[in-house]
Amino acid sequence: MKKERHVLVVFPHPDDEAFGVSGTIAGHIDNGTPVTYACLTLGEMGRNLGNPPFATRESLPRIRKRELQEAAETMGLTDLRMMGYRDKTLEFETPGALKTMVEELVAELNPSLIISFYPGYAVHPDHDATGEAVVAALADMPPSSRPTFYALAFSNNHEEEIGKPDVHHSVRAYALTKLDTLRAHASQLAWTLPELEKSYHEGLPEAVERLENERFFTYRFD
Repeated sequence: MKKERHVLVVFPHPDDEAFGVSGTIAGHIDNGTPVTYACLTLGEMGRNLGNPPFATRESLPRIRKRELQEAAETMGLTDLRMMGYRDKTLEFETPGALKTMVEELVAELNPSLIISFYPGYAVHPDHDATGEAVVAALADMPPSSRPTFYALAFSNNHEEEIGKPDVHHSVRAYALTKLDTLRAHASQLAWTLPELEKSYHEGLPEAVERLENERFFTYRFD
């Protein structure tokens, strides 16, 4: 994992970091690199309220905020920013608002690397809107001072259209940290974890891949 000046992670929802980048985040922190995680919403429209319900629409944001804080602690992350936007509305924000938010974070932190979603290939409208804001903010910067952008993509057609990921981080040393980060987001993920953990300890390839490897696309602005 390349040594960075500062890493800025920008995602819309609590738990977006858990599968895709929690190992990378933990690795950079272990390397002494400052990491900032800007989480745009509290995931208040999350699908899982429990059966029987453990939460209401009014209480879910408080639950997910606590989970996000616990996940950050699990990764060793001390700079967690909760940006105060509303779940499932990012695509309807005032034009330029999210871009300005990213620009302000970049101006403050001077990151050498930003991690977010690849717009158009991240399935959820909030994911795409977040990635679009990152691209718009960085596209206006001179190439000489522009941070590298590592993008996550996972739509069904993404490799056919944009190729294979060109960045591979082996995060085997942080596989258990990833499991604990996922576990922190219990309101949305608890029912999936026993099988994943069992499969991982049994060495099943899909589980090993999900927990020991993180792959990114270097976004090209030319």
